[in-house]
Amino acid sequence: MDKWTKLTTKETINKTIEALKANGIEAHFVENGKKAKELALELIPEGSEVMTMSSTTLDTINLSEEVNKEGSKFKPVRDKLYSMDPTTQLQEMNRLGAAPQYTLGSVHAVTEEGQVLIASNSGSQLPAYAYGALHVIWVVGAQKIVKNISEGIKRIYEHSFPLEDERASKAYGIGSGVNKILIINKEKQIGRITLIFVNEKLGF
Repeated sequence: MDKWTKLTTKETINKTIEALKANGIEAHFVENGKKAKELALELIPEGSEVMTMSSTTLDTINLSEEVNKEGSKFKPVRDKLYSMDPTTQLQEMNRLGAAPQYTLGSVHAVTEEGQVLIASNSGSQLPAYAYGALHVIWVVGAQKIVKNISEGIKRIYEHSFPLEDERASKAYGIGSGVNKILIINKEKQIGRITLIFVNEKLGF
């Protein structure tokens, strides 16, 4: 089995959760995607402005669909973005995506020392994760836990990127790239970031 897709042990998950909490990131563990979806939705008050970042994990557990569907109990930022013209309103669109009330997404690696790594082709999700969003919620398959930052970088290049490149090529006719990498060592705003580990292989 590919080491990048192997679910880690409960002992390692618990160790990583404690490390994340020590670094200012709230962390939870659930057994499956259904429970992760339920928990994520519970964490967002009704009527909140929510931006769902592009994520295979969110799509797999139908979390993006739930937030953005017609009649949603939230205020989807994507509705606003889709109604805007990027040729004349690009800066305003960037602002909306960079500083929502809540943002939902996933990450590419989490170290046992409590650090989080996110790679991006365009960088569009990184401002919200790093600082702009008031609240960040990540849903993360337990196969993404790695020993340290070095292993996290390897996971991005050896595993996450090839799969995302293939997905993007099929979906958009153009590949992806590891053009920007965000590493979060610590979050100073306690309660701002919540990470939900799932005991399933989710996402890249």
